[in-house]
Amino acid sequence: MVESSKGRAPSRLVIASAIGLIVVIWAINFIAAKIGLRSFAPLTMASFRVCGAGLVMIPFYLGLKTLRLPAFDIRPDRRRVFTRRDAWTFLYLGFFGVSVNQFCFTLGLHYTSVSHSAIIVGMGPIYILILAVLLRLERATWHKAVGLAIAFTGVAVLTSEGGLSTHSPSLLGDAITMTGSLGFATYAVLGKRVAGDYDALTMTAYNHFAGALVVLPLAVRQAWLLGATGNWRAVPWPAWAAILYMGLFGSAVAYALYYWLLRYLEASQLGAFTYLLPVLASILGILTLGEKGSWTQVVGGALALGGVYWTESSRVSE
Repeated sequence: MVESSKGRAPSRLVIASAIGLIVVIWAINFIAAKIGLRSFAPLTMASFRVCGAGLVMIPFYLGLKTLRLPAFDIRPDRRRVFTRRDAWTFLYLGFFGVSVNQFCFTLGLHYTSVSHSAIIVGMGPIYILILAVLLRLERATWHKAVGLAIAFTGVAVLTSEGGLSTHSPSLLGDAITMTGSLGFATYAVLGKRVAGDYDALTMTAYNHFAGALVVLPLAVRQAWLLGATGNWRAVPWPAWAAILYMGLFGSAVAYALYYWLLRYLEASQLGAFTYLLPVLASILGILTLGEKGSWTQVVGGALALGGVYWTESSRVSE
């Protein structure tokens, strides 16, 4: 744990509670996406989710910025004029962390199961490590290489469950989900560099505004197509509730907590919480959606997360 430039870091209990809350919110997020995809076309659901998150952030941001919340370093009496550099920061972080991550996460779930998606998302520390090595923020070692090999062997086992054909829906969904996870890893690595320059709420809000603007043209097109076919009234309330949950909790609340935690933890340390996410999400998928588990998923998941643990253990000891 590191101290913020703004003062002493919160207690371990507060840090652990915040991480636990993020895990629960994002585990339920898988279920909400699956429920929404029952009523919306994949592109419609994905674009509505991203733009919905940006829309939800408006009252979330305007409401909370008037409060004095030391935990988020929100200071209503401080005035700041944003520069072009700030706008560029919000744009590229919003693109990777919101547009790419959230869009691919939702789209990928249309083609794959909650358990597959959760395990791939749970490999977040691996993606962060790869980016850190490529950006020369960390050095590659044999220990890390072995961990990477184990983790991706687990993913190969998962994809083999439905066959390795390029036409396999699960393989397509897994690939799309991994693309989204790489987007979030990029967001985490690049976001750490500027975490001390903005408060958590401001960064979360403007990132989501920028991400929503990128996807807005597609969302408008999908909304027009939905209206042209007269299907607006046919969409049941659980589907709309799913988009609301993903925008309010899966995006606004969870991202604000995540970015706040980045002020006190390394990106790789924070990424390690994803050990718990696949387990909880898979259980919820079985209990609420009737998904069936298999030994292939258990073995693949164990290998993937085992590789993550092996890799992270080497990073801690350095």
